[in-house]
Amino acid sequence: MSFGKGCHLHLIDGSAFIFRAFHALPPLTRKSDGLPIGAVAGFCNMIFKMVEDNKGPDAPTHVAVVFDKGSHTFRNDMYDQYKANRDEMPEELRPQMPLTREATRAFNIACVEKEGFEADDIIATLSVQAREAGGRVTIISSDKDLMQLVGGGVEMFDAMKNKRIDSDGVREKFGVGPERVVDVQALAGDSVDNVPGAPGIGIKTAALLINEYGDLESLLDRAEEIKQPKRRQTLIDHRAQIELSKRLVQLDDAMLLDFTLADLEVKEPEAEALLTFLNEMEFRTLTKRVADNLGVEAPAIADTNPAGANPNEAADAPVNLPFVPEDYECVRDADALKTWIAKAHACGWVAVDTETTSLNEMRAELVGISLSVEPGQACYIPLGHKDGVDDLFGSAAHADGQMPMDDALALLKPLLEDPAVIKIGQNMKYDAKIFARNGVSVAPIDDTMLMSYALNAGLHGHGMDTLSERYLEHTPIPIKSLLGTGKSAITFDRVPVDDAVKYAAEDADITLRLWKLFKPQLHQKRVTTVYETLERPLVPVLAKMEMTGIKVDRDTLSRMSNAFAQKMAGLEAEIHELAGQSFNVGSPKQLGEILFDKMELPGGKKGKTGAYATGADVLEDLASEGHNLPARVLDWRQLSKLKSTYTDALQDHINPDTGRVHTSYIQSGANTGRLASTDPNLQNIPVRSEEGRRIREAFVADEGKVILSLDYSQIELRILAHVAGIESLKQAFREGQDIHALTASEMFDVPLDQMTPDIRRQAKAINFGVIYGISGFGLARNLRIPRKEAQGFIDRYFERFPGIKEYMDDTVAFAKEHGYVQTLFGRKINTPEIGAKGPQAGFAKRAAINAPIQGTAADVIRRAMIRMPEAIEGLPAKMLLQVHDELLFEVDADGVDKTIDAVREIMENASMPAVKLDVPLTVDAGQGANWAEAH
Repeated sequence: MSFGKGCHLHLIDGSAFIFRAFHALPPLTRKSDGLPIGAVAGFCNMIFKMVEDNKGPDAPTHVAVVFDKGSHTFRNDMYDQYKANRDEMPEELRPQMPLTREATRAFNIACVEKEGFEADDIIATLSVQAREAGGRVTIISSDKDLMQLVGGGVEMFDAMKNKRIDSDGVREKFGVGPERVVDVQALAGDSVDNVPGAPGIGIKTAALLINEYGDLESLLDRAEEIKQPKRRQTLIDHRAQIELSKRLVQLDDAMLLDFTLADLEVKEPEAEALLTFLNEMEFRTLTKRVADNLGVEAPAIADTNPAGANPNEAADAPVNLPFVPEDYECVRDADALKTWIAKAHACGWVAVDTETTSLNEMRAELVGISLSVEPGQACYIPLGHKDGVDDLFGSAAHADGQMPMDDALALLKPLLEDPAVIKIGQNMKYDAKIFARNGVSVAPIDDTMLMSYALNAGLHGHGMDTLSERYLEHTPIPIKSLLGTGKSAITFDRVPVDDAVKYAAEDADITLRLWKLFKPQLHQKRVTTVYETLERPLVPVLAKMEMTGIKVDRDTLSRMSNAFAQKMAGLEAEIHELAGQSFNVGSPKQLGEILFDKMELPGGKKGKTGAYATGADVLEDLASEGHNLPARVLDWRQLSKLKSTYTDALQDHINPDTGRVHTSYIQSGANTGRLASTDPNLQNIPVRSEEGRRIREAFVADEGKVILSLDYSQIELRILAHVAGIESLKQAFREGQDIHALTASEMFDVPLDQMTPDIRRQAKAINFGVIYGISGFGLARNLRIPRKEAQGFIDRYFERFPGIKEYMDDTVAFAKEHGYVQTLFGRKINTPEIGAKGPQAGFAKRAAINAPIQGTAADVIRRAMIRMPEAIEGLPAKMLLQVHDELLFEVDADGVDKTIDAVREIMENASMPAVKLDVPLTVDAGQGANWAEAH
């Protein structure tokens, strides 16, 4: 069949399919010989899906899968740095590349590639030929470089997002039509392909310029007219580079090809050839699906692993099926719900998600529950939706078509508590607390957020939207589209049920797909132990602790607020006197003018707004040089923050039903394994200042009880002594010496019996500063001393303890080689910025040095917390808070001694048996009517 009017050509970007399959799916090996075949499996699934979907009037008449052949193209001859920053192809992908070509031919689809050219050039040439012949073209890819081809009968289709990209879609992406895409790319450059572009000009600015001047050539010819001096000079100075960039991004659409469009005619797969290939690859599931589709019997696959199924079989799971919101079910009665419960029991797992009226788990009301058991199969059970019409008292009637909540929970409770069915959630702690408040104890659980955290700490966030977009290439329905924003925003119970179904069921569907993806990777990336011993078992411990909460005395907070206000007024008067005039101390602009214009202090730098920078770092530098006014402003700002963040805001966080504050802990909040705390954040109450310590007075024990605090003593220094092998420090810890006094004695040659508090304080700042990779600048700020003196301290420290410098250098070298660092318990903290240049480099190195130490300390206290419920069972004690190295309990007055003994035993031995430290862990205990007394 010749190609002409009425024909429809599909051009599939083969390389995009392969890399998508390789990176999105777990590794898979052929049972018989261990050959890596994960990318081939994913590629075949995607090709088969395209074949299945392309039926009907819009089906292609011609089709080709287009590949890159080799890495050297004519663009490398033009610019030797083109794609020079690309990583080497992973070893396990290399043998799979020829197999994807075999797979394409097995499906009886034209397989196209050409030495010296990229797949994009072949796609461009075929698109132009097809358009000129009067036909239509659909390019199956999301590659932005191909968007220059769209228009005149050519469109793109993003198969992962099930989304068509036409001229409007290109304009949305680039801010210009397809005909000007190369002009914008030439200016903006491309870090992925190492196309240089114009320094400092991004997509938005590039589009602005092209829209104003018409095209790139006109812009460059008229660059002198540009008003912004920096932009003008960039275009003038880098003209040759920009013109080269355009040649690099411009696709060659006039290649000489050794075939014609007619050779790409769609052909039916030949059953024997296709099934033979799939059989050789040992793709059981796909072989059966294809055989059923072709109406023939699937060939038998020899069982090369009689002992059990392939542990990587999940790789064949259709996690990359399209999301079809219309397919989700709304469960409105008991019979329908029983069907879903039976499905969950049959497969042994179910993804669960709740919809509520608030993010505050202690106040939120349950509105609905969603479930998913297979990718693409999900349901929503509406329970608490209102009909949207308020009565005279501001409340609305219950919407029709919902099950009574008690009935639904009675049916779900046995499933959610069944030890034989795993309940999968994304941030499962939230849902577990919602269910707990409704009488259901959810267990056992898996949590995709925590799986991602164990696998990918340091690489990206672990929220569902991020994970869905990154690993499923799917953008979830935004909650704002249902609730609105600002003052007019509604709560989820006011969302119409039909809209809620699509949003809520999708969440469960996404969660299940992520679980199928991440679960096998835990083993493959050797983080199963971290997930199973440090992450998953901590969830119920934190949930119980958060629900218990801690009592806060409103009157104490109120008195403190007034005291802080008075002290701030006194500081303001002192600041005005030092300045010689009144001004608004809280205004950075006015402060900058006082410091740098009126007082003419050094270091004034203006930002884009024309105002001077007056951040804490600027003020700390000035204070360290002996200037009083910035030092007083720092004191005023600290009081202001304490007042607004704690003494005022904490009063709003007191739960009216319990009289207690219920913080929420975020397990994945810090890359190192440290917990973060939110609503309110109780991790950041300052401990060094008298005012910060006083805030703890408001955290009180109930009548007849005391607050008990147990705190690791200098745990991070102990871990540093262990990992860096510092014998003198290890010995000092074993003998119970004052480590800061010892450091001061070593550094400043002062005998221990002549030690002054000031010298010890400096040594303490250096000890802790070194752990965090502190610089001379940072130490100068902390001690408010000149930088030169501070740097001298650090240099002397490394001379006296050379093992610490060696540890630091070794850790940075390991991070550069492997891309991550590790705690003593195997937690991996990825270090993607370790090779960065400029200021980022120093930050990345400090983070890499600190992460194994801080992370190991965090792992130790997690291990202690996980063992704690069993240790204090039967004692009149409840665990209330964790703040870094400290655990807080509320205990009956007569149970204090027994609780201290039990808790100390667990904490001091928490690293065992996994890690035996060379130094003892010691725990200080304190008690009192409030946290300040106990700490």
